[in-house]
Parts: sequence; structure tokens; C-alpha cells
Amino acid sequence: MDKSTTNDSIAARPLQVLLLFSVFVIATCGLIYELIAGTLASYLLGDSVTQFSTIIGAYLFSMGIGSWLSKFIDGDLLKWFIRIEVLVGIIGGISSCLLFILFEYAVSFRIILYTLVGITGILVGLEIPLLMRILQGRLQFKELVSQVFTYDYIGALLASVIFPLVLVPYLGLIRTSIFFGLLNIGVALFVLYRFPETKRYRTTFTSGIVFFIMLLLGGFVFANRIMTYTETIAFQDKVIYSKSTQYQRIVLTRNNHELRLFLNGNLQFSSSDEYRYHEALIHPGMQALHNAKDILVLGGGDGLAARELLKYPSIRSVTLVDLDKGMTALFKENEILTELNKRSLLDPKVTVINTDAFSWIRDNRKEYDAIFIDFPDPSNYSVGKLYTNSFYAEVYRSLKQDGFAVVQSTSPYMARRSYWCINHTIESVGFLTIPYHAYVPSFGEWGYTLCSKNYTWKNTGQLPAGLRYMNKATMENMLYFSPDMADVPTEINKLNNQVLVHYFEEDWGPYTH
Repeated sequence: MDKSTTNDSIAARPLQVLLLFSVFVIATCGLIYELIAGTLASYLLGDSVTQFSTIIGAYLFSMGIGSWLSKFIDGDLLKWFIRIEVLVGIIGGISSCLLFILFEYAVSFRIILYTLVGITGILVGLEIPLLMRILQGRLQFKELVSQVFTYDYIGALLASVIFPLVLVPYLGLIRTSIFFGLLNIGVALFVLYRFPETKRYRTTFTSGIVFFIMLLLGGFVFANRIMTYTETIAFQDKVIYSKSTQYQRIVLTRNNHELRLFLNGNLQFSSSDEYRYHEALIHPGMQALHNAKDILVLGGGDGLAARELLKYPSIRSVTLVDLDKGMTALFKENEILTELNKRSLLDPKVTVINTDAFSWIRDNRKEYDAIFIDFPDPSNYSVGKLYTNSFYAEVYRSLKQDGFAVVQSTSPYMARRSYWCINHTIESVGFLTIPYHAYVPSFGEWGYTLCSKNYTWKNTGQLPAGLRYMNKATMENMLYFSPDMADVPTEINKLNNQVLVHYFEEDWGPYTH
């Protein structure tokens, strides 16, 4: 073998390794931008399954276009690669910030969203083919393909793991996109100074790269202010708390007479009338039970349902299962919120378990005197599974023979089919049901379903003292439905059809668009 060829190969090896490491960084950044777009669309537009599906489809299609376009790029491939890395870094880096700001102003937000997704996808699609062409003379073809795609897939795996577990909870969407934008530009800067072929245009490129790095660093430092500004636009009242957890965006607003909680932009309660909702959720079931001791609450991470339950001295334990630790921690620690829930989540009778309710109840072997189900509305498939016959069958198994369960069931007026779909689904697993509703000013008419195994509920029990909304007459009135809220035929909500999510979207569509 020619000694000079061997020496050239050894000298080129560090550059090969560094370029392959660039593939790893590029793959990680590319998937992060995709995940950010899907998550942001879910926050702002709702229906996480639809948003992620369409975002991923559009992104992959755009990457395909980028890969196809790469064949038309000739000349100095390193120069092209550096330009594309800078473009990916700046567009991907500012994408979340731009989308948050434009959401409240843009008439056609989806056009802007998918345009950004498309541009980012095309640029990301250009990266790997160009790198492969740059490496072509340095590696054998089979080794080139093997190594490039290995690093590519490893980078994608890393991104998918750290995004929900680390990046969103600790950096937030704006800082995450900026951070990975800086990584892309860092790759460009690295290539610019590691390859001797780039000497002739280093000075020109460096000035532009430094400018974009400073721009992104400024965005990273002021990310909280940017997010506060976007939420000030989105919410009428002053934002006093906001945080992205692993599962959702939590925002608290306040004005002169009320505190409001929003999850992913959707109102969950107002402090001015939440007592109506929670008294209606808890007391119709509890007043019919004598000496109830062990209670299960599914959802209800704000502790407001637990507050109402603790008004019954007979209760020995309340087990509260809520997915989001960030939510329950907030309502354990924030002084304003602990005043609202009367420190219920800190009560020694209450045990908080942060896990998926579906998985938890499938593994549960204990029976409870009463079960209260206080999940968000079934606006997407991940929540819709908690309204299926499969889930209610597990609830049936976990309830004592003489116990009661109560399910918050959305509005029987604004979402009539959704409400009765929930009722019919509960009945399909063997429950006897008593539909009822209450008026909550922040939401309008709101529905519940009371469930039992073998006997009819009677309005004969004793209510706790000091209730602001509930009394015997109120409970009687809750049972009557006007003709525009009366029962309508629906399908049963099952895991394999999730028909309730479709009902919900159609029912609420006229009120949200």
C-alpha cells in the first residue's frame, strides 16, 4: 500500500469522526424542531393527535423535498452546508418564539405554522445528503451509509427521550428551540474552521454567524419575558404564574375579583364560581353514603374536589391519582392556591399519586366507597381513553357494591351528544346512572353522571354545613333536563374508535371558532 495514501487516510480520520458527530447533532436538532412544532400546535390549536400527525407528515414530506433538491446543489459543498446549517439554526431557533407571538395576531395561523414547518423540513432534508456527498471521498460507500444513518437514528432517539423528560419541563419550548438553533449554528462554525478549504470565506461567514449567535443568545436570555409577553396578549387578565410541565402548559391569571387556571390555553376553573362545580361534583354522591371511609379521586390535581371531601368527618383516606406532578406540586406549595383548596393536598388523609390513571386503575386491587372522576374534557385521544368503556369497566371493578361513582361529563347544553355518549358508555359496563347538571357561570350548564351498581340514589343524606351552592332543593333541580339537553342516541366510546373525541370536536366547534 502507498505510504502517503495511508498517512492521508489517518489524517482524514478525525475529520470523518467530527463530520459524523455533526450528523448526530443535526439529527437531534431536526427531530427537536419537529417535536416543538407538534407540541406548540397542540398547546395552541388543541387535539394533540391530529396536530402531531399532520405536523410529522408535513415535516417528513418537506424533508423529502429537501433531499430531492440536494441533487441540484453543486460547487463548494462545504460552503453550501455551512449556509444551510446557519439557516436551519436561525429559522428553527426562532420558530417557537415567532409562533407564540403570531398566534394572537395572524388571521391564518395554520398557514404560518405549516410554512415554517415546511421550510425547516426542507432545510433539514438538505443536510444529510450534502454531508454524505462531503464524506463520499473519505469513506467507502457501504461504510458511509451505515455510519451516517447510525448516527442519524441515535440522534433521533436522544431527542425523543430528552424532549419530554428534560427540555420542556426545564427549558420550555422557546429556550429549547433557541438552544438547538445555537447547536446547528455551532456545527456551521465548527465546519468553517476545521476544513482548510473554507479559509477564503471564513471572515465573511464568521461575521454573519456571530451576529446570529448573539441574536439567539439574546432570545435565550429573555425567553421568559418573551413568553410572558405572548401570554399577556393571549389572556385578558394579568398572568401571575406560567410553567410548562412534561404534560401541559399551566397558566394562572388574576384580576380584581378572581383567579383563573388555564391548561394548554383552556380554562379549568375560576375562583369566583369553582365552588359550584366542585360542590356539584362531590356532594350528591357523598350525601347518599353513610360513613364512607375510603375515597378515590381520579384527576382533580388542584385539590378542590379533595377539599369538599374532607368536609366529611367519616372519611379515613382519599387517594388522588393525577398524571402531572407539576400540577399537584403547584397546588401544594403556592400560598394563593393552598388557601383556595384549604391545603387539602397536604392533609394527612390525602395520598397523591402522580401517574397515568388508566394504567393505575388497571393494576388497582382495592375497592372504594366512592370514586370521583374529574378529568379534563375529552378534546383529544390521550384524554378520550379515560372516557372509554374499557376505563369504566375498571372503575366498576374498583367500586364497592353499595358505593357511588361520579364522572364530570362536559356540558349537556353545548356538547349534548358528548354528554350522553359518556352516559351511555358508563351504562354499557353495567352501571346504573343518574345524569344531573349544574349551572357554573364561567362554563354555563355543566353535566355530571352519578353511577351505582345495584340501587337507586336517594336525596336523603346529610350535607355538610357551610356549603355555598348545594342544598336539598338544588339537588332535586339538578335532575331535570330541558328538551334541548335531553337524551339523544350515541355510539359507545371505545378505545378502538374514540367516537367521543369526534362528538366533542363537532359539538364544541361552533363555540371555539
